[in-house]
Amino acid sequence: MKQFSLCVLLVLLAVIEKTSGDETGEATFYNIEGAPTACGANHQGSELVAALNAAEFDPETHGNPNNNKLCNRQVEVKGPAGTATVKIVDRCPPKSAPGVGCVKGDLDLTPAAFKLVGGDQSVGRVKITWKYV
Repeated sequence: MKQFSLCVLLVLLAVIEKTSGDETGEATFYNIEGAPTACGANHQGSELVAALNAAEFDPETHGNPNNNKLCNRQVEVKGPAGTATVKIVDRCPPKSAPGVGCVKGDLDLTPAAFKLVGGDQSVGRVKITWKYV
């Protein structure tokens, strides 16, 4: 019974860790228009939406990524230019080259969201903190 209680406690702590507290990483921006996202819908660059890094998105994908429980979750993103609340609607692929892809903690934002969080797009990448809200 003690082992079962310990397992339940560890699972609860993992869930709390996933849904609370600040993550740190970098934000980039991308052209979201033209094809359905990993969560299965089309979006515009003027929307406040984001792609979550594969390291955090993939473990919650059990078969069909459209059914990922992180799809449509709201996150508050803070960067050097300000704060924005965005919706997770896509998956950012693992980093494969400098400036391409995401590592754990990173978000790939639409141009509209990046402008609010990072400012001028010419900077390319900015340091961010974010959390689920």
